[in-house]
Amino acid sequence: MKRFILILLVLSIGSFWSLAQRFEGGVLGGLNASQVDGDTYSGYHKPGFSLGGYVQVDLSRTVYTGMELKLMQKGSRNIDSLATDGRIKYIMRLNYVDLPFYLGIRTSDKISLLFGISPGYLLSGNEYDDYGKFAEQDQNLFNSIDLQGFFGFRFQINRRLYVDLRGAYSVLPIREQEGEPLWYWKSNQFNNLLSTTVLYRLDF
Repeated sequence: MKRFILILLVLSIGSFWSLAQRFEGGVLGGLNASQVDGDTYSGYHKPGFSLGGYVQVDLSRTVYTGMELKLMQKGSRNIDSLATDGRIKYIMRLNYVDLPFYLGIRTSDKISLLFGISPGYLLSGNEYDDYGKFAEQDQNLFNSIDLQGFFGFRFQINRRLYVDLRGAYSVLPIREQEGEPLWYWKSNQFNNLLSTTVLYRLDF
């Protein structure tokens, strides 16, 4: 399964750059604020970044479609001053390669609505407490695949510069709770993400 996913990502990268030679495309980068529903904390306290590229094509004067390929940092972080079962620190760090597909609808010359779905492949997933990285016997593996639906807005600053604001949520659990709840983990877990991204259009 992992080999199949890696082959799919390689083919996607190749098609990404070949499409970029015919369609509008560019580079992107931004910041993420994330949390994981199903842990024992709340709030978008885990910062991260996104970095990658995009291509898109107009379907009409008001509708366009596109895809992105980007590295995404997600996860969860406890910043409460009160300890949970004697522990204060908890950090979940998840690194993904995401391949979002989206549909854009221009509501004006400068503003668009975005809808899409974003499959992602987990590159690494680690957790930390007061004593550092979880010991191997305390680790519970995450699913290799994340599938998120997202909705957002795109604002055109000038001919080359755009800003995206998006909210995304996992359609499938990133990890299932199969045993008794733990101090940091109470039920099936889902990525919950807010992101701000700057896109710069390039000429090919």
